[in-house]
Amino acid sequence: MKYDICIVGSGAGASPVAYTLAKAGAKVLVLEKGPWLTEENFYKDELAISLRDSYNPKLEEQQHVIEELYERDNGDTYWQGEPTSESGWSFWNGNVVGGSSNFMSGYFHRLKPIDFKLKSEFGDISGTNVVDWPITYDELEPFYTMVDHQVGVSGKVVPHPHQEPRSENFPYPPIAEHPVASWIDKAAKNIGFHSVPVPRAVLSQPAMGRRSCEYSGYCSSYGCSSGAKGSGRAALLNHAVASGNCTIKPNAKVYKVDTDNKGEITGVLYYDVQGRKKRAVASTYVIACQAVETSRLLLASTGEKFPNGLANNSGQVGKNLVFSGGGTGQGDFIFDELTKEQVEQLKQVGPFINRALQDWYRIDDKSFEGANKNGSAKGGTIDFLFHQNPIARARGSQRDHNDELVWGEQLKQNLKAEFTTYKTLRFEVFNDWLPTNDCFVALDDEVTDKWGDPVAKVRIGSHDHDLLVGEYLAEKAEKLLEELGAKNISSSISSYPATNLMAGGCRFGDDPKTSVLNKYCEAHEVRNLYVTDGSFMPTGGSVPYTYTIYANAFRVAEHIKRKWADTQAS
Repeated sequence: MKYDICIVGSGAGASPVAYTLAKAGAKVLVLEKGPWLTEENFYKDELAISLRDSYNPKLEEQQHVIEELYERDNGDTYWQGEPTSESGWSFWNGNVVGGSSNFMSGYFHRLKPIDFKLKSEFGDISGTNVVDWPITYDELEPFYTMVDHQVGVSGKVVPHPHQEPRSENFPYPPIAEHPVASWIDKAAKNIGFHSVPVPRAVLSQPAMGRRSCEYSGYCSSYGCSSGAKGSGRAALLNHAVASGNCTIKPNAKVYKVDTDNKGEITGVLYYDVQGRKKRAVASTYVIACQAVETSRLLLASTGEKFPNGLANNSGQVGKNLVFSGGGTGQGDFIFDELTKEQVEQLKQVGPFINRALQDWYRIDDKSFEGANKNGSAKGGTIDFLFHQNPIARARGSQRDHNDELVWGEQLKQNLKAEFTTYKTLRFEVFNDWLPTNDCFVALDDEVTDKWGDPVAKVRIGSHDHDLLVGEYLAEKAEKLLEELGAKNISSSISSYPATNLMAGGCRFGDDPKTSVLNKYCEAHEVRNLYVTDGSFMPTGGSVPYTYTIYANAFRVAEHIKRKWADTQAS
């Protein structure tokens, strides 16, 4: 069967396209490498999630090669790759129908207008490839609103100095908040900060055939057994399939997009669950495998017109990969120093804190080392959270202050102290990971996956500016923890990437020489080939990416729908 649309991948970048086109009447095929799991398959097993990575491939079967920068004794530096089957460092984020959107925390901050014009706003930064986006915030804003309704975003708008323009409030009221949220509000006000409620892609009330949040406390990295979390599967693909126009083939690993001698796509080649080679044919093709794997697939899809990979005659596929800059921090609340009421509030499990700071989304501070000649720089976001789950909290208790393993009575005392004498409030810092020539995707020359195909080799070089911004923000977060009365305050800003936050590799732009896609995420060099995951982003912004990936995918879906409708009319 020839389909109207063939989509490779099924996550936040794929599901809006499948949903929009299927609802419009187009015949849609979705090819997903992983299995098709539902709410009945998701459970709160910390061993399976935290230690066994149950929703991702086994690294000895499917892996990556990660290139890091090393320094010799004489000061020279060099790049060295290591297979993740040896390091144990997984770069997978959820290989199932709905992709990693099944396992996100659902912090849904929008990008802000300055994110779309980073170069114009702050100028060049030496050693980076910063560019402006070919679209504006105003062009994307209606599609953020569409995500609010179709995916289901709960929250409330509270004015603050860096509040982005909005056409309306959130369609669902905020989900229940942990008592510590009010502590943060008060402390922030005391020191002149602006505490911001965090919108979440989690339903606060039943809607769209899904139950509301049940406050189990198991959210980040866990599939949602209530369907409250706005995964691409629960929110969109279920409805696309129900339309009768969307076919999902799980356990279908695409290994090449085939082209003829004119450079036109003739089909998508994949292995089915039995390992047999199959072909899918459509009029329009959409790639949305998450940033690293999308670049890998295009680079592997060579042909007479594309000897270096599909849509890659510019040499830009895989380039300018970005992750998220920043890091984490924490402070302890010692129960003996608190009132009985405060201790009881801290011990509550389930509701989210849902508080953030964005006072320094734009840093206007001439004393900041990373400021431009005008004394300003792009800043970021600080989110507060608890590690609610016992195994996550217990990690670290197995070692003493000298990092030596302990057991027996000492281990029991460590665990007792962890769960009965204090609780740790944590924060996460999100800031731009600036695109550079040292962060990209290529194909590895030696390592292959279980099908014999070359795996992605990912170089993960960062820029020093990212660390400066992250450290600046962490200092602000620590100041709030001090005002709250926390003890043992610390933070760690890292140049290592958060593997669940990746974008770039197929940036969009107006110039085919410096970008892979046009403003509608259609390949400059290949008619009817679109890329709709986070690969399109030239810069990442200073918030988690999923909300923006959803919004842009809805925007591109409307464009594809118009073109499809025109072909039907003719």
